[in-house]
Order: sequence, then structure tokens, then C-alpha cells
Amino acid sequence: MEFSAGQGNRGNVTSILQPGIGFACSVICPSPAQRRGFSGRSARRLVSHGCHNAGVVFPPVNRPCLIGESTVLKKITLAVAALTAATAGSAALARDTINIVGSSTVYPFSTVVAERFGRTTKFPAPKVESTGSGGGLKLFCAGVGVEHPDITNASRRIKSSEVKTCAQNGVKEVIEVKVGYDGIAIANSKQHPRYSLTRKELYLALAKEIPDPKQGDEPYDAGRFIPNPHKTWKDVNPALPAEKIEVLGPPPTSGTRDAFVELVLEHGCEQKKWVKALAKSDKKLFKEKCFTVREDGAYIEAGENDNLIVDKLAANPSALGIFGFSFLDQNLDKVQGSLIEGVAPEFDSIADGSYPVSRPLYFYVKKAHIGAVPGIEEYVAEFTSEKAWGPEGYLSEKGLIPMPDAERKKFSADAKSLAPLSM
Repeated sequence: MEFSAGQGNRGNVTSILQPGIGFACSVICPSPAQRRGFSGRSARRLVSHGCHNAGVVFPPVNRPCLIGESTVLKKITLAVAALTAATAGSAALARDTINIVGSSTVYPFSTVVAERFGRTTKFPAPKVESTGSGGGLKLFCAGVGVEHPDITNASRRIKSSEVKTCAQNGVKEVIEVKVGYDGIAIANSKQHPRYSLTRKELYLALAKEIPDPKQGDEPYDAGRFIPNPHKTWKDVNPALPAEKIEVLGPPPTSGTRDAFVELVLEHGCEQKKWVKALAKSDKKLFKEKCFTVREDGAYIEAGENDNLIVDKLAANPSALGIFGFSFLDQNLDKVQGSLIEGVAPEFDSIADGSYPVSRPLYFYVKKAHIGAVPGIEEYVAEFTSEKAWGPEGYLSEKGLIPMPDAERKKFSADAKSLAPLSM
């Protein structure tokens, strides 16, 4: 940024604002007519300021301001400081719309709240993006400022490693809001008979490696895991249909994937006593062997768009899909949930805990953004109101399983007090 500070026989003195340095002075050279007659000492003076002499062009050289120039430049400095402060103030308010990212499972609930919030308050409807729980937390924890999200949805609880990453990037106070429960449905088209599966059978169908069935329960040996040989469900259990194993599911960035791995694959893997012992003796190896999904086409990553999985199941009746209960509930005309351990994924079975593949849902708020981006506190109040997340609330109509009264009361109070998360 340049400002003219005055003129003399050597040309225009110009102040140059240099980031991290301040002002330095340089000279815009005089006209060719003015340059005539410069020689000796005068020529050297021009050279020192980056001017022409005897047809030679010299690069401009910044120098400290002279006494006569400094008075003018002080005034310029004050003017620039005022301009910078005004610019910084407007930059701090550069966004007036709440930015929400995260879980594809929480996405439909969040969008309903956002739409109603935009209609019934003075604030614009928040922008909501489905990025997956892991992807959302990565964006959320990247820093503080209008270029970063204000809220992230999650279908699993934030990890301690993610809290640490947040803090390292300046996101030091995070507010946790638990919003309800959800079941993970393993569903298929209504054009095909409903499956009845156990978590052990799902593990044996989808894990990349499985314990060698020929081995007993002796102490662990790495060779006792073998590549998954099962091609059909009948290979897993002779009582199951001779259908090709083909399961459409979420990617690694999804909280639904994390929850499915922990609630289904881990449980199925631990059916062998020596594998359960491995979880205590070598946790890293245990996760490597029990949490890794096969990559040979039996499990197909279908992205974060759960509606797309529903559509694909309608076109492929023998395939199974993994997604949140709300998507099953909204598409019961097309798909049906498999029985897991003999229990169907239904509102009541998820609420009372009898359906074994269920998990809590959350969203996280960046406390530093409250007040800087208008409407965040009011959005949280809307989401945690009884008219939204209560047993008769509008979110239950979309498939959200409400928390018990005492739990709703606790998290509503935490949200109102803006109490930061402690782990």
C-alpha cells in the first residue's frame, strides 16, 4: 500500500506500508526534464533512490524516512490504522449465517430445525452440510474464525484426540449437546424376504480377516486370522440364503461406520475367547484385525448420502444397506430393517435399548463463535426445546428417538449455560 508524502527535486517521496515492518520511504523519480543536469553527488542521490542516471535503470531501494517526511507519514500512519481497525471490525462480522457440518444421520434433524429456525426467528436459516461425523469434526477443529464451521453434528461422541486437535488449533471451548438416540438399520428391499441376522454373522460376512475356524482357543497366534473366504450368506451360516454378500455402507469418515464397527464387528469378533483377550494384551492389533472391513467388493462404500443407498437397494433387492433408523423410518414403503438378534429396528426397541445396534447422537458448538456469528445461541435453544426434541416434538416425527426426561433436562440445562465439554 502506497501513500504520497511530498515532492522535491528528487521526485515524489512515497511511503510503503510493509507487513510486519511499518513504513519505509522510497522515491518516484522526476521527469526526464527534471533529471537533466543531475551528475556527481546528485546522480548518486538518485541512484540511492532507484532512479535513472546516464541511461541506466537502478532498482528502487527503500530507506528510513527523513525528518521532513516523517511528520507527514505519521499522519498517514494514523489514518491507515483507523482504516485497518474499521476493516477488521467489518471482517469479524463478515458472515451472518450459521454454518453447520457433520453427520449424515443428524443431517435430516438439523435441516428441519434450521428451516423452522429461519421461518420463525429474525435470523436466516443456517447452512447445513452433510460431511460425515469425522469429516465434520476435522473441519470444526481446524480453527476459530468465520471461515470455519460454528457447529458440527456427530453420530458418535467426539474423541479425546479430536478434542486435543481442536485445542491445538485454538478451539479451546466446545459445547456438547446430546440430542437423542438412533438405531443403525441393516436393511434391504421389500421386494426380497427380510433378513434375520446376528452380529457374529455380520462380522463373519464383512470383516476383512476372520479367526481361523479350524483353530481352538489356545493363546493368540497371528496366523490364526485368515482372509475372509465367505462369498454368500449361506457360507456364513447354512441356515441363511445362498445370496451373494453385498452390503452398501458408509465410508470411514462416517460416524455411522464408526458405530457399526464398534457395535457389530467388535462384538462379533470377540466371540472367540482368545480374541477377547487380545483386546487387553494388544489393543492396536485387536483393532486392526477386528475393525477392518473387507475390500473385495462384499462391502461397498456408498458415500455420505443415505438416500442414495435407499435408492440402490430398491434397484438391487438382494443387497443390504447400512444407515440410520430415520432413513428407514422415512422409506418404509421401499425398504425393511433386518432383525438383529431377533429384534427389529423400531422406535420402541431403540428407545428401550433392546435393539442391539443403537447409539446416541450429538452436535458440538464452537463457544468462541457465539456472539460473533448471530443466532447460534438461539438455534441451540430451538433444537433443545421440548417442541423439537421432546416425545411429541417435530423431530420425533422424523425418526429421532428422544432421550428420557431426566437426560433431556440435563442436556437442555447444559446448553442454556453454555457449559464447555470436559473429558
